[in-house]
Amino acid sequence: MSDKNISRREFLKIAGASAAVTAVAATGCGKVAENSGLGNTTTSVSKNIPTDKMTYRVNPKTGEKVSILGYGFMRLPTISNQSARESGDEIDQETVNQLTDYAIEHGLNLFDTSPAYCRGMSEHAMGIALSRHPRDKYFISTKLSTFSPQQWTFEASTGMYKNSLKELQTDHIDYLHLHGIGMTSFVDGKALDGLECLQKRYIENGVLDFLLKEREAGRIRNLGFSYHGDVKVFDYLVDNNDKYHWDFAMIQMNYVDWKYAKQINPSNTDAEYLYNRLTDAGIPVFVMEPILGGRLAKLPTHLAENLRERRPESSVASWSFRWIATHPNILTILSGMTYMEHLQDNLSTLCPLEECTEDENVLLQRVADEFVKFPLVPCTACQYCMPCPYGVDIPTTFTHYNKCVNEGFISVSTQDANFVEARKRFLIGYDRVVEPKRQANHCIGCGVCQPHCPQNIRIADKLRDIDKYIEQLRQETL
Repeated sequence: MSDKNISRREFLKIAGASAAVTAVAATGCGKVAENSGLGNTTTSVSKNIPTDKMTYRVNPKTGEKVSILGYGFMRLPTISNQSARESGDEIDQETVNQLTDYAIEHGLNLFDTSPAYCRGMSEHAMGIALSRHPRDKYFISTKLSTFSPQQWTFEASTGMYKNSLKELQTDHIDYLHLHGIGMTSFVDGKALDGLECLQKRYIENGVLDFLLKEREAGRIRNLGFSYHGDVKVFDYLVDNNDKYHWDFAMIQMNYVDWKYAKQINPSNTDAEYLYNRLTDAGIPVFVMEPILGGRLAKLPTHLAENLRERRPESSVASWSFRWIATHPNILTILSGMTYMEHLQDNLSTLCPLEECTEDENVLLQRVADEFVKFPLVPCTACQYCMPCPYGVDIPTTFTHYNKCVNEGFISVSTQDANFVEARKRFLIGYDRVVEPKRQANHCIGCGVCQPHCPQNIRIADKLRDIDKYIEQLRQETL
């Protein structure tokens, strides 16, 4: 720091790393990656990961081998050592290039992005990182992310698609998703359900017909959809597979969502149903949220210990990747890997894959049975609800609440044996991670965030419940 000519980039890297270490010291937590909410909870990972052991699945349409691990460019690192998904700071392109090079070196060949990721900066960063490699070394997956009704015109939608080609520095897209199928929206004050949104976003405006022609021309190699929410829309698209000939579909899948997605959130659909329907229809599966927004990497202590006892050398997160990859119709599992240790942990898990045994499947089912007993908010910190017009930091509020639930620091009464410690941990931690002017008490229930939530969480209601709980902690009136 004695160099007076230190650059802004160097300063932010140093300051960001220092802040992360300070936060860990203040909270008494483990290493940064374990508590960032950005990725896997890892054990020490050897850097001697084989470069020729990646597990591949064959695309039945093209015959091409796709790596079972896909790199999600949703949580890219920034020069301040944060995630671009949350901070909006400048992406650290040098680090992104290094991560990309390491991934390709170890056999990972599918990279996934969206015009909406990293506040619109992800596709550009991916284009720079990948264009440094031969085009036949990787597959590009991106999305038509027309979430706003203003983007539902033919001109705006096709303009977004063409801009993706430009930003990604390519003349073709290997996997194009209709993004967020099943999500609801408001148009002119009227609530539209998932099917109505599908019609207006892609069908009535001629956009889907355009994309089908682009597939015929080879500029789109594979056309599919990512599913969130309304199962009627999912069923409609699968039922019409003979018409559209979907090349793949993306669903949220992990060992908890397999049977308990609907119990966690009534608006969701159990992954067992989604996977089996796609498999029966011959549609290969992309997987998102393999560790449920980080929650399966940071299990309650007693559940994590059950897994560590069985495989002490493996991270808690690795169990979900192995469980998912054991299913034969999985084409790739997308993981948003901000740091090298996330990438290395996932590579060590899948280079090569060691499939789950029946005994391990039984163990994971028991873990899932226990996991759903905890009153967690089903937030994956996707940031689609942000920014809040009143400044509320919605994802961080939910993340802190869930962290306290997982660690046993939620009380139901002042008579609880650990009430004093739980109260201290919750309130002090809350004030540290969420600025007072951005806390739940500033929510006015305007509902602007609601239609953007892919988990269909009743956000205002949850914020109100958390704020009430906080006031009861402060007043000691539980």
